Amino acid sequence: MTLSSLERVNDYPLYVMTYYGDYGFYKYLKTGQRASLNITPPNSNVWRCTCFSGLNTENFRVFGRNFDWLSGSMPLLLFTDPTEGFASVSVVDLNYFGYNREKPPDLYENRENLLDTPWMPFDGLNEKGVAIGMMAVPHAKSPYDPSRITLGEIGMIRLVHDFAETPDHAVSLIQDYNIRMDEPPIHYMIADSSGKSVIIEFLDDEMKIIPNNGPWQVSTNFIFSEFDDPGQAGCWRFQTACSILEDFNGSVTNSSAMEILEKVSQANTIWSIVYNMSSGDISIATGSEFSNSLHYDLYD
Repeated sequence: MTLSSLERVNDYPLYVMTYYGDYGFYKYLKTGQRASLNITPPNSNVWRCTCFSGLNTENFRVFGRNFDWLSGSMPLLLFTDPTEGFASVSVVDLNYFGYNREKPPDLYENRENLLDTPWMPFDGLNEKGVAIGMMAVPHAKSPYDPSRITLGEIGMIRLVHDFAETPDHAVSLIQDYNIRMDEPPIHYMIADSSGKSVIIEFLDDEMKIIPNNGPWQVSTNFIFSEFDDPGQAGCWRFQTACSILEDFNGSVTNSSAMEILEKVSQANTIWSIVYNMSSGDISIATGSEFSNSLHYDLYD
């Protein structure tokens, strides 16, 4: 049923799939054991992603995200609803699973690798209204406790999708596990429909928490803990998004959030997505075609 649900929805191409059944993550959290994932991380140093939250309007608390990376990347919008855990929607880069424009998953005879896609979400939203996205950073070093089960840096996002009820709850969950930083190392932004937002990063064997101090928050690819004033980091995407959100005082809709993503997009923007954490509405554009965004609902 999972593989049969795969649908190509535009020419970029963007795919949509619903995962039926158990993908084994809850068991892994209990045992630390799983079969090896059949993935091949591409080599690149051009990670330049942007995440932001707009939190001032109760019915339009949104999380926006640009994923900027390799031109060969193909996004999958993945819906999951595990027996143990919350329903969620996430975006997966199918390039990791061996698919590309020469071997797209709808035409290539081997679709089996798609069954591992729940383990590699790059951003998403769960039914509790908690959204998360990741961004590469120059370096990261997380604490390690040999008595705890270790999650990969992307596996941490699945933990939040499946079990976090709030950003504070997400922080508490993450603290129960080791987080293995791979290449490139990353940090995270988490927000929810209550109006809370945090940036989580790992530095010098500590987990650092940077909460929002107003009705919006922005994160890009620098380490916040290394700056007294994040404006000193010199990231034009951070400064542009902050300026717009400050003018709006954090009041944005799905459409105005997509306009912010367009302002900070780049030649290598693969997907741009807006999660309405209040309603479950999702708008996604691929390849900077912002006028052709597609719309979905987590609760449909």
